[in-house]
Amino acid sequence: MKKRLVVFTGAGMSADSGLATFRDSDGLWASYRIEEVCTPEALAADRAKVVEFYNMRRREMMSHEPNAGHYAIRDLEQWFDVEVVTQNVDNYHERAGSSHVTHLHGELTKLRSSRNPELIVPIDGWEQSLDATAPDGALLRPHIVFFGESVPMFDRCCEIARSADLMVVVGTSLGVYPAASLVMYVDKDVPIYLVDPGNPSTGLIRNKIYHIKERAAEGVPQLVEVLKELA
Repeated sequence: MKKRLVVFTGAGMSADSGLATFRDSDGLWASYRIEEVCTPEALAADRAKVVEFYNMRRREMMSHEPNAGHYAIRDLEQWFDVEVVTQNVDNYHERAGSSHVTHLHGELTKLRSSRNPELIVPIDGWEQSLDATAPDGALLRPHIVFFGESVPMFDRCCEIARSADLMVVVGTSLGVYPAASLVMYVDKDVPIYLVDPGNPSTGLIRNKIYHIKERAAEGVPQLVEVLKELA
């Protein structure tokens, strides 16, 4: 039986594909405040602005490709039972070929009813029209967990973390909660492998940590060579 390998990815994973992140000093997010485009209040106050913002994000996602890190995570399925948990809302893990991907914060490729958050539909292409409605007649909204909303997939992701024999954390500062607390659900005997050029917040982690100080596209392929010897 293959060992269970849980991979937890953050914004640095997508940044290596060319996507802008919240912390970029230029690019897509530079002209917006989070409060204007990523809260329930923003959607209620200026629906057109929020919808157009996510249309732009969707178009940007479609104009870029998965990077070598995404493909390396897919390749780990040769030796491990791999579960990917991602904070990212793009579809690069799926496009790279990963079989099991859980999105903590929603997905750009889907919309959902403004009335029933469990009524989720795919979007064809990048553009959501302002008057698009769900099967229940309610206006559709981006299938994104806005700031101030609960994270419905968090409990499921905690269960995945508990099942890990090995854990890999890529491209996250471990500073965004509740997502960052997933590493606390891993059994204390499970080693954690970090791939990030910075210094993620690891002060509360009790597990043994191995840190590759590289960006995702360079560091994850390096890590694969280490991990496949442990399969």
